[in-house]
Amino acid sequence: MLYHFEDFAIDQDRRELRRGSELLRVEPQVFDLLCFLICNRDRVVSKDDLVNSVWQGRIVSDATLSSRINAVRSALNDNGEEQRLVRTIMRKGIRFVGTVREEHGTEAAIAAEKPSPGLGLPDRPSIAVLPFDNMSGDPEQDYFADGMVEDIITGLSRIKWLFVIARNSSFTYKGRAVDVTKVGRELGVRYVLEGSVRKAANRVRITGQLIDAEDGSHLWAERYDRDLTDIFALQDEITVSVVAAIEPSVRRAEIERIKRKRPDNLDAYDLLLRAMPHVYTFMPDGAAEGLPLLERALAIEPTYALAHGFAAWAHQSIFVRGGMRPENHEKSIRHALAAIEHGQSDAMALALAGFSIGLLAHDRKLADEAFERALALSASCAFVYSFGCVPVAYGGDAERAIAWGERAMRLSPLDAMSCIPQGIIGFGNFLLGRHEEAIAAGRRAVQLNPGFSILHGWLAAPLAALGQLEEARAASERLLACDPGFTINRWSSAVGIAPAISDTVVDAMRLAGLPE
Repeated sequence: MLYHFEDFAIDQDRRELRRGSELLRVEPQVFDLLCFLICNRDRVVSKDDLVNSVWQGRIVSDATLSSRINAVRSALNDNGEEQRLVRTIMRKGIRFVGTVREEHGTEAAIAAEKPSPGLGLPDRPSIAVLPFDNMSGDPEQDYFADGMVEDIITGLSRIKWLFVIARNSSFTYKGRAVDVTKVGRELGVRYVLEGSVRKAANRVRITGQLIDAEDGSHLWAERYDRDLTDIFALQDEITVSVVAAIEPSVRRAEIERIKRKRPDNLDAYDLLLRAMPHVYTFMPDGAAEGLPLLERALAIEPTYALAHGFAAWAHQSIFVRGGMRPENHEKSIRHALAAIEHGQSDAMALALAGFSIGLLAHDRKLADEAFERALALSASCAFVYSFGCVPVAYGGDAERAIAWGERAMRLSPLDAMSCIPQGIIGFGNFLLGRHEEAIAAGRRAVQLNPGFSILHGWLAAPLAALGQLEEARAASERLLACDPGFTINRWSSAVGIAPAISDTVVDAMRLAGLPE
């Protein structure tokens, strides 16, 4: 089924939103929310309706719901003031009010056959690991299957000669029937790994198959039946098999380097998986929801580096955008140092540590060492480049920040986190005086995550510098709506804006109407 409104078209079967010929990137949850509103456009839908349909009845905060509604509006060039397509009915709910034309049958099928533009293959073997199907019959076990895939991606990413698409881009295909050759074109990879997980009691069955995305041929397939006590050895075994299928001459000594330290206790690992979606919101409310789970994980496994890394990030989010309380500052740095101490073989833990230390401790040297160590472990880890580009930019190295942002987006072109590197590409261009490029990148970043407050500040600065004051002040207003306590001086002091760029940044933000 295709739905047309204004110059937009939404294809439910292919899960695509287009404006004219342009394919728009939207998060899966935002896409589901838009589809639900369009399909129920004849009535006002309540919060309960949305939660039951889009979140399957799980507990959802008002902040999360508002963020997703704002993301729908942003994708459609709508906003909370105009409400041209998505209208809020006070104390009742929301309704899609645009004029919609439905398209069925042959015409839609022919339109769906148009190939989407693809990315070129990199100059080394490349792979995407798709979300494994949860065959357990229990939606609550999705996190287990997702965690399995994430560890396989992390393991593969540590092989320097292998180009690996990051987890967040791969997971845009979750819950969809996919054409592997189309996935290969969209992500720019030669190989695709897909599979399934069936978990029952203390046993797990995992199937996997490696496919050549150019011609759809199967290169490798295997089934594993194991006790859950052996789950981490199983993950390593799958990774070994995949690498051997891609590069038959690889030695077991090469494979050993992909193994990262994991917790000895599966309960700590389980808690980390449950905490991560909350911290990934980038905002203090979500971070506060994830922290108790991370604290429980660390109570079980005090040396769990990745849990320390996510705790450092959570406290950083709460400090910078949730009141700047000293205890959050101190805890973020303490957890970051613990992540470095215990995570010398974990690229993600090191990236999170470098991010928090670079921004809050203002120790650029130690942050750079953490990022360099992470990249030595995992040269294909988009996560490292995404988090590393922020302190690099705030330290005044605009060229390197842009390069890291671009690298992050190439490694993970469909990543929900790409608002960070996209925004830093804009901020870096602003620092270099390339204001038009900065504005274009800043607008793309805001569209990806309109609820992430500082993105609006990164956009407001080049708009003001170019004299587009009305739009700059509108961006400033959106920042303050997300973070009412924001002031330029508190923010720049908190994140350690380098003296060499401080006047440029502060003057532009002041001109954009942000409070000092």
